[in-house]
Amino acid sequence: MNTSIAALKRSKSNLDTLIGELNKVAEPQKQSNSYQDDRLWKPELDKSGNGYAVFRFLPAVKDEDLPWARLWSHAFLGPGGWFIENSLTTLNKKDPVSESNSLLWNSGVEADKEIARKRKRKLSYVANILIVSDPKHPENEGQVKLFKFGKKIFDKITEAMKPEFEDEKPINPFDFWEGANFKLKIRKVDGYWNYDKSEFDSPSAIKDNDDAIQQIWDKQYALKPFLAPENFKSYDELKSKLDKVLSGTRSTGTAEDVTIPPVTNVAPVKTETVDNTSSTPITDEDSDETLSYFSKLAEEE
Repeated sequence: MNTSIAALKRSKSNLDTLIGELNKVAEPQKQSNSYQDDRLWKPELDKSGNGYAVFRFLPAVKDEDLPWARLWSHAFLGPGGWFIENSLTTLNKKDPVSESNSLLWNSGVEADKEIARKRKRKLSYVANILIVSDPKHPENEGQVKLFKFGKKIFDKITEAMKPEFEDEKPINPFDFWEGANFKLKIRKVDGYWNYDKSEFDSPSAIKDNDDAIQQIWDKQYALKPFLAPENFKSYDELKSKLDKVLSGTRSTGTAEDVTIPPVTNVAPVKTETVDNTSSTPITDEDSDETLSYFSKLAEEE
C-alpha cells in the first residue's frame, strides 16, 4: 500500500482543519465564460421534475490542503448584453462589479440597492466525488468526477461537520474511512432546483480495503487550477466589459428574472453579498444551474 494513503488514513483528512476553513467561509469576504468540461458531473431531473443521485465527497488530492475550491462570479443582463464573468474577489482582489455594487448600496437610495441586489455575486464550490448511484446515467457509477455546487449543498456539508445538537456526532464527509454517502434529492420549487431533502447517510468506509481506496485517490482531479489567474480576466478587462454592458441600449434583466431549466453546460463559477457593507440583506443563493443557463443564453445571442 502506498505510504501516502496510509498517512491520509492516520490524519482522517484532518477534521479540525476543515472546520477551521468552514469558519472562514462563513465570514463575509472582500472564472471564465462557459465551457464544456467532461470531468464535471451534473444531475438531471426525471419527467416528474425530481432528481436523485448518491455520491461520496472525496478528500483533498496530494499537495492540496482543501477538498473543495471556492469560486465567485457575476451573472446579469444589462442594456448592452450579458455580463457573465469570474469575480476577482475569488482571489481577494478588487473587482469592478463589486465596487460598483458597494457604491450603489452605500448611496442610501432604495432603487440603487435593488440594482446592487440584482448584480450580486454568485457562489459555487467544486469538489471531487465518487458516483455511487446515478439512475439517469448509470454508466457514471463508480467514476470519479468533479461536482460544482452552491451554498445550499455546502450548508449540508457544514451541518454534518458542525451539527447543531448534542446528540449528533460530527462527521467529515470527505473522509475515505469515516465519511458518508450524500443522497442528492432535487425538487422543482417555483421553477428553481431545491435541495432541502438532500442528506448524508450513516458513516461508512468508501471501500473495503485501502488498495481500492488508493485507486480512487489516484483518479481525483486537482482543484487549484480552478483558482489559477488565467481563469480570471484583469480588472481593466472586466471594467471595460461592465461599461459596455451597462451603457448599451437593450432592456435590462437579471438572473432572478429567468426560469431555470435543467443544467445543459458547466463552467467554474462563483455568488455575492454586496461588498464592504456590514449588514446587507442580500443572500447567496444556490445558483449553479442559473449561471450555466445564463452562459448558454449569452452564447446564443
